[in-house]
Amino acid sequence: MPTSPLPSIPAASESADAQPKKHPALSEQIGAVLLSMGERSIRLRDIIEVLHGGTYLMLLILLALPFCMPIPLLGLSTPFGAVIAIIGLRLALRKEPWLPDRVLNVELSPKMAGRILGASQKAVRGLEKMLRVRWSVLVDPPVFQHLYGAIIFACGCLLLLPLPIPFSNVLPAVPVILLSGALLERDGKFAVGGLAMFLINLAFFGAIFLGGGVVISWLESWFSGIYDPEEPLTPALEEILEQGVAP
Repeated sequence: MPTSPLPSIPAASESADAQPKKHPALSEQIGAVLLSMGERSIRLRDIIEVLHGGTYLMLLILLALPFCMPIPLLGLSTPFGAVIAIIGLRLALRKEPWLPDRVLNVELSPKMAGRILGASQKAVRGLEKMLRVRWSVLVDPPVFQHLYGAIIFACGCLLLLPLPIPFSNVLPAVPVILLSGALLERDGKFAVGGLAMFLINLAFFGAIFLGGGVVISWLESWFSGIYDPEEPLTPALEEILEQGVAP
């Protein structure tokens, strides 16, 4: 998936017809991260140093994908959500993304990093086949970039909420992935999908906050047993996942 530079306010001296620099596909860059880490722990800082181009948009996709897959995020869902929220806020303000050193130095164990990056690489390959430049009028205007950044920020905040409820992590992660992909490839169709998913989030969390315990009890009774990213994997699921991400 060729990537374009991170959306930013163009300098007055920039040429209107300047062509964005092309970079390797995100799936290839994830593979480079896997190769570079070897058997050692890896920090978010290390991942950013290996990624190129729209680094922080790629990082958003990389951090949101594990919420949609059967990968336990014990102790990591909060920092992952915080990073997504911080980057989203900076994008909403159309400022260069920035992360504090404390966040950049969060470490992933070799086993955890291998699972997250390996599974994400396969998911990203699917995204790369669908993303393309289209309906760019829904991405290029600054007002839309402000809006999408604000939505990513809101979804990051939702991921921070300690809600042991089915889909409370998956639903906010999906708009982050779709809108980050839209900004990377100027794909208006993905932007529409991200907006639609965000409206579903508003309805879902609005029902929870307004309905309180009644809605939570109903969800738990209907979806009991649904995977919770804060719980360890069962041995059978762990074996399937390891086979799926093995090179």
